[in-house]
Amino acid sequence: MQYALLIYENEAVYGGDDTPAMHAAMAAHGGFVAKLGEHMRGGAGLKGVATATTLRAGAPGAARTIHDGPYAEAREQLGGFYLIDVPDLDAAIRYARELPLAGAGAVEIRPLLEGQD
Repeated sequence: MQYALLIYENEAVYGGDDTPAMHAAMAAHGGFVAKLGEHMRGGAGLKGVATATTLRAGAPGAARTIHDGPYAEAREQLGGFYLIDVPDLDAAIRYARELPLAGAGAVEIRPLLEGQD
């Protein structure tokens, strides 16, 4: 079954895209990708929340609106994701536990809808 591992972190801990902290994080993710091996189906890092745009649906029939910034205000932002193919949720959780996080953060583990692989 395929799962998305959605990485939520406070992007301020990296201090930018070309910093020692960001380079260390990228190296750690390279190691994580090596551990995933054949289970990895995709994934990517995302640019910072300052580049995000959100489309919000209101009440039924209401016009959809566009907003600058991420969907939800929180200390952590969606910073990237992995798409993995593993036998079950327990296996997805094992990989999520090994996923590098620079500080406080979270990994949301969400199965894909059937027929998405």
